[in-house]
Amino acid sequence: MASGFSRAEQLSLLLFSNLLLASCLDASHEEEARKTMEDFSGYPTHSHPSYSCLSPSSLLVDIQGLQTQIEELSAFSDAPAPAVTRILYTHKDVLARRYIKQRMNEAGLSLREDAVGNIFGRWDGAEPDLPAVATGSHIDAIPYSGRYDGVVGVLGAIEAINVLKRSLLGMMYKVGYWQGSLELAHALHEVVDEQNISFVEAARTAGYASQEDLSSVFLKKQNYFSFIELHIEQGPILEQEGIPIGVVTAIAAPASIQVEFEGNGGHAGAVLMPARNDAGLAAAELSLAVEKHVLDSGSIDTVGTVGVMNLHPAAINSIPSKAHIEIDARDIDEERRNVVVNKIYQSAVQIAEKRGVRLSKFKIVNQDPPALSSSMIIKTMEDAAKQLNFDSMRMISRAYHDSLFMARISPMGMIFIPCYRGYSHKPEEFASPENIAKGVKVLALTLAKLSS
Repeated sequence: MASGFSRAEQLSLLLFSNLLLASCLDASHEEEARKTMEDFSGYPTHSHPSYSCLSPSSLLVDIQGLQTQIEELSAFSDAPAPAVTRILYTHKDVLARRYIKQRMNEAGLSLREDAVGNIFGRWDGAEPDLPAVATGSHIDAIPYSGRYDGVVGVLGAIEAINVLKRSLLGMMYKVGYWQGSLELAHALHEVVDEQNISFVEAARTAGYASQEDLSSVFLKKQNYFSFIELHIEQGPILEQEGIPIGVVTAIAAPASIQVEFEGNGGHAGAVLMPARNDAGLAAAELSLAVEKHVLDSGSIDTVGTVGVMNLHPAAINSIPSKAHIEIDARDIDEERRNVVVNKIYQSAVQIAEKRGVRLSKFKIVNQDPPALSSSMIIKTMEDAAKQLNFDSMRMISRAYHDSLFMARISPMGMIFIPCYRGYSHKPEEFASPENIAKGVKVLALTLAKLSS
């Protein structure tokens, strides 16, 4: 990794397929024999003039064009407007990818798409062998969500490149060199969705992952100087404070848990209360225990949610014989989060014993560490906002982001912009054109500073 800013760094625009793939990153430290960019990418490198200074007043965002693109991309959805549903590898997702590649071509970027559909664009400069300064996000959308989550960080990143080009600043955009981990590649075959379809199987239905060895999709640490992600806050703080720019200092450590209880079913009228072994009530009691353990942590940064509860046989006149719940616990402090997870497990065991049901499953699906933003990048983002005369505030992110995983291979930072009432993952999700434009300007200037 470069030790300073004496030379212009490379910039990469990364569009990740989804968070899962971004989490499967190679942690190898071995130095590989480097290929030339032409040998690696299959397309020729291009050089651009380099400029030593940039005036913030020259950063002009085509916000009308960007808003139009956000609207157009939202049409690639399996849900009626204003909701957006765009699940990875569905037909609408493939069409959305095609749309993004068109926008990247229009921006003059060289493109590459890897074996599982990650899209990379680059703008080369004078020294393409330097580690890349990267930016990007995601365009998938959970069912019946909004049009801004992730999208602002993708289309906004493309517009940031256009802003820099209009400002006549020479930058370098390139794809980093890749090295795979066979063990991690095998994991892509093992991860399955609710229909028991593996990640690789889903990718192949969309025309990706044709080869058996997918190790080439994993990123190497030494190829990225930094990663910056522009994103809506997905919470109400910036709007409440009247501040347009959030500088993220840390991303909370999430843990996902699946729990299942098995009891005795029966007729809702015929089985008296003392004789019941109700799996549904066990799940309900554990849900309340989650709330208690989170509040008992003593920190406002500890949060917990029971977002899924399924009962069997799910009939109004039948006592639930099985219950399945899914728990999300998060904190910026990994140890404190793990204490909460352990207490949830202890409660599950105690509740099962008390209610005469069986705890048939307690699975920690993932337990990721928190990600801390680079102090150097934090200062760079704050300096950029100050130069642009935008107020900013430091804050943490409690939501999953691509940056959480990019932090494993590169110093990272995130720029937040306000969203209406903090709404996200719902059709009412909205970010104003003015705030989007401010976010794009801060992103562009941050990239320029990191690259000069």
